Amino acid sequence: RMIRHVIYALLFTMLISRTTSFQPYLRNIIIRPTGPNKIRRLSTITRVASQSPPQTIPDVYPFKEVEEKWQKYWDDNQTFKTPIRDRSRPKKYILDMFPYPSGSGLHVGHPEGYTASDVMARYYRSTGHDVLHPMGWDSFGLPAEQHAINTGTHPEVTTFENIKTFKRQLKSLGFSYDWDREIATTDTEYVKWTQWIFLQLFKKGLAKQSSVSVNWCPALGTVLANEEVINGLSERGDHPVKRLPLRQWVLEITKYADRLEKGLEGLDWPSGTMTSQKQWIGKSTGCDIVFTTEDGVDSIPVFTTRPDTVMGVTYVSLAPEHPLVTKLATPEQKDEVMKYVERTSSRSDLDRTSSKEKTGVFTGSYAVHPISGERVPIWVADYVLGSYGSGAVMAVPAHDERDFEFATKFNLEIKAVVKSKKGEEVELPFTGKGVACESGQFDGLKTEACKKKVAEALDGMNKGGEKIQYKLRDWVFSRQRYWGEPIPIYFPVTFPSDGDHSSVDPKVDEHTIDYDSPIPVPEDELPLTLPAMDDFSPGDDPAGCLARAEDWRYFMKDGRWFARETNTMPQWAGSCWYYLRYADNKNSKEAWSKEADEDWGPVDLYVGGAEHAVLHLLYARFWHQVMFDLGHTKHPEPFQKLVHQGMILGADGEKNEQEQGQRCQP
Repeated sequence: RMIRHVIYALLFTMLISRTTSFQPYLRNIIIRPTGPNKIRRLSTITRVASQSPPQTIPDVYPFKEVEEKWQKYWDDNQTFKTPIRDRSRPKKYILDMFPYPSGSGLHVGHPEGYTASDVMARYYRSTGHDVLHPMGWDSFGLPAEQHAINTGTHPEVTTFENIKTFKRQLKSLGFSYDWDREIATTDTEYVKWTQWIFLQLFKKGLAKQSSVSVNWCPALGTVLANEEVINGLSERGDHPVKRLPLRQWVLEITKYADRLEKGLEGLDWPSGTMTSQKQWIGKSTGCDIVFTTEDGVDSIPVFTTRPDTVMGVTYVSLAPEHPLVTKLATPEQKDEVMKYVERTSSRSDLDRTSSKEKTGVFTGSYAVHPISGERVPIWVADYVLGSYGSGAVMAVPAHDERDFEFATKFNLEIKAVVKSKKGEEVELPFTGKGVACESGQFDGLKTEACKKKVAEALDGMNKGGEKIQYKLRDWVFSRQRYWGEPIPIYFPVTFPSDGDHSSVDPKVDEHTIDYDSPIPVPEDELPLTLPAMDDFSPGDDPAGCLARAEDWRYFMKDGRWFARETNTMPQWAGSCWYYLRYADNKNSKEAWSKEADEDWGPVDLYVGGAEHAVLHLLYARFWHQVMFDLGHTKHPEPFQKLVHQGMILGADGEKNEQEQGQRCQP
């Protein structure tokens, strides 16, 4: 810490030592003692100060006079304008995670990180580097829309006013941003290129529609991420949330799971963030095992990383949303099963997996063990997730903690099939490696050898085999809101008597939208802009409020009717690629040029909160890797070095939150 203080003092001195307005104050700069080697005064600073004539030092630093003078000078002279790139000189791209411009203005936590990055930008400029240090606005978001619903003020107006406030505050802090590079994700030109990137994903087969079980909040009128649902209620507003199958746009990030994990190698990131990303991707090597229902009609595939324990299966568990639950519920159990499914439908995946209480209900049906042929009861349990794997697990209570807790609560059989390597008696559940026992043909095999033998046996029976699986799920990309980028897709409209379309009108006549035939908006017709609306309330229609803008939604082309997609993109979309646009933000012909990418990429220093360790950073890396594959960037990864600035807490030791009325402006 002492060394860090010295470095900061030196940097500060370098920046202002040539400014006579500051020189009288330099001789009073003292390094705060932080250890046994207490530095009272930095000799370099003393020498700089001694070169100036003696002056009377005011009691208070005249910040208003000095700051206004030099900030005006910087603006008038474009002191921090990004230079035309000289490739004979080294470059540094210093980037802050751009803020969402809320109505409350800057949070005191914003300039904490911005100060650190600004020090580095100024330092690199003074050491002969070409520096790109921009700022902009992640300006789509739910709060502006909620304000519009409450007040009738268009979210665009609210957002514009908020940006003005944020920019004024940031300028008053004296940061050395190049404001000529400013962008906002809500700018029409920026939306155009966000939509263009979506179309590249669509053409590459990475953007598809799917019926997804999602967290639907009727009050907010949108789908919420698992992290946004707590105990069945929305994090914002405490509104009830329920699980529903909805038609959603999904980005197949899982196709890049292996790349996303391997791409972390060589990056200079905090170890905790690297670990968080790897855990979220969740690569695991295991085995597929196929159970069949007792009547032989249906198959129940499961994935396990411990196929060596297969002979210890005493029941099979299905997620409440598993498609076979209703079918497998016997007449005697149907009522109880359906009530249980309804009861668990309001809980998010995160809520269900973090809960210590295990709940479930017996379906009344049985599966057949793929090797032993024994009958195995089929249960429904909310600790099993439909969004992970096949939505079913083989339960081995003797060797899995969750299964053990469940079996103990419901008095199910517990059968040990692994003993310690030394043959000693172990306490159950025993989850470690050992030697197979009570496992027939696999007895005596050590864990790793047993895994291979079981996989080979299942493969030979056409009932499974080795498999690599990821915890990472595909990215649900739809939002049923107004204030977001329109998804540039439209669909054919058909009528009962599908003849001449000039005599029918979908706004008044019965019709069907053919969602199975998505058509991309031609690139030369971008951007697709939002319609003017007075009522932004979501309503209870999962199609979203844009479905009410019928003059915008329905249009004729080549003598036929079509319907636009009424879902919008999530707020994550604009933040996935903004660092690329900063490098070429005036380009009207392409999102960024190859020259700009070569000049400034990748980002050399990225500073932002650790709360973005997974989602934003993972999504941005995914988009970037797709752009790399398509030849739009020469850099395989976007952010070479990542730094988290920490978090400013309130007096109670908790995070300052606007929702808690604690927001502290700088």
